[in-house]
Amino acid sequence: MLKTTPLNAAHRAMHAKMVDFGGWDMPLHYGSQLDEHHQVRRDAGMFDVSHMLVVDIHGENVRGFLRGLVANNVDKLTLSGKALYSCMLNPEGGIIDDLIIYFLTESWFRLVVNAGTADKDLAWIQSQAAQSAPQLTITPRRDLAMIAVQGPNAPTKVWATIPGSQAVTEALKPFQSATLEPYFIARTGYTGENGFEIILPATEAVTLWEKLHAAGVAPAGLGARDTLRLEAGMNLYGQDMDETTSPLESGLAWTVDLKSERDFIGKQALQQKPVKQQLVGLLLLDKGVLRGHQKVIVQRDGFSGEGEITSGGFSPTINQSIALARVPAEVAVGDQVHVAVRDKQLAAKVVKYPFVRNGQVLI
Repeated sequence: MLKTTPLNAAHRAMHAKMVDFGGWDMPLHYGSQLDEHHQVRRDAGMFDVSHMLVVDIHGENVRGFLRGLVANNVDKLTLSGKALYSCMLNPEGGIIDDLIIYFLTESWFRLVVNAGTADKDLAWIQSQAAQSAPQLTITPRRDLAMIAVQGPNAPTKVWATIPGSQAVTEALKPFQSATLEPYFIARTGYTGENGFEIILPATEAVTLWEKLHAAGVAPAGLGARDTLRLEAGMNLYGQDMDETTSPLESGLAWTVDLKSERDFIGKQALQQKPVKQQLVGLLLLDKGVLRGHQKVIVQRDGFSGEGEITSGGFSPTINQSIALARVPAEVAVGDQVHVAVRDKQLAAKVVKYPFVRNGQVLI
């Protein structure tokens, strides 16, 4: 049996094409993945992300526990409602998951973890707390749903839909949140566009979804979500990173705090292991489509090596094929490489990602 979100019936009523996504029955698209992609870039679209898991941690010295649990430093969180993106590592420095941490009070932090890793993450967090912080209460919040509203017009349409929301969210900067009961509204997202991720009681999800739709917010599925996040240069767990990869070789060094004296799980491994690879953007110069697991061939200045595409596809905004690829550390932006596509070697240019942000092509 596939797991379902509180919005499952609403997706079906909108004639969504439903697929098995990591054991969840989720909408791939509502008729046109391409139209949904452009709707988010140009206006506003909404995604059901209720399959992701909210985990609330309550108790004395939650901050101290999180200092050692994740690679980024929760001491950066001083303002209530502020959020931090981080990786949670194993002792070998591999990525158990990437997640968002919200600071609400010194005795209450909120985590949002990926759907496919939720059970594993929860077990890991509980096992670590049992060893070092048994006073904490760790609560998975399956009673909550989450709707992401993304696009240049997303804020305006959310404000028109939720009375009083403009007053509490208009001044929010990225990675800040505000509470307007029963809504928890965060200025975060996975598309490279403006917008909000709204956490709310599961019982309220259908009502909000229908009101947003009536306000002109188009439903969007997993297909558009993937092309949008790829254009935005955002990692997907299980493709661009996993327990065998280091954040330092996954374009996530900015989420790792090695400067402070605090220790965290995986820190020693990161300090001792040399960085031999990096994550780069690729823009295909020849005709074709870049896909995950295709081999990248590097030859320049007497150096030869190989890499692999981690995520690839056609960019509707740029109208060319793009990819994220893990390649040798010697590769530089501007280099030309070749990608093995079936029996051909197609030319691609190494570029700095993100490819698109806030509707603007950056490469």
